[in-house]
Amino acid sequence: QLQASGGGLVQPGGSLRLSCTDSFSNLPYYTIAWFRQAPGKEREAVLCVSNSDGSTYYADSVKGRFTISRDNAKNTVCLQMNDLSPADTAVYSCAAADTIYRNWYEYKYWGQGTQVTVSS
Repeated sequence: QLQASGGGLVQPGGSLRLSCTDSFSNLPYYTIAWFRQAPGKEREAVLCVSNSDGSTYYADSVKGRFTISRDNAKNTVCLQMNDLSPADTAVYSCAAADTIYRNWYEYKYWGQGTQVTVSS
């Protein structure tokens, strides 16, 4: 099971860093994705990073503001979020799969979500 952490309340323009890890040190063997779901909206893929070649997928809405990184030695995948806006408010979850998928139902393993609220 994955664990996501680092959410909170931040002002517009601020930054947050989310972390994803798991209890069995398995993250290096999986593609890891961050999804978010805002109230009344569908769950969407934000960022994904492959375990095989380091390739990434970025949603258009976060390009230039969010970055994803993985530290296999620490069994952690981080989502750095900069220049946050109220539109980024959502529950953010990390998920694992064998390759990059954009659809949430392709991901087999999930962590609990962490709330990110952007508000002044």
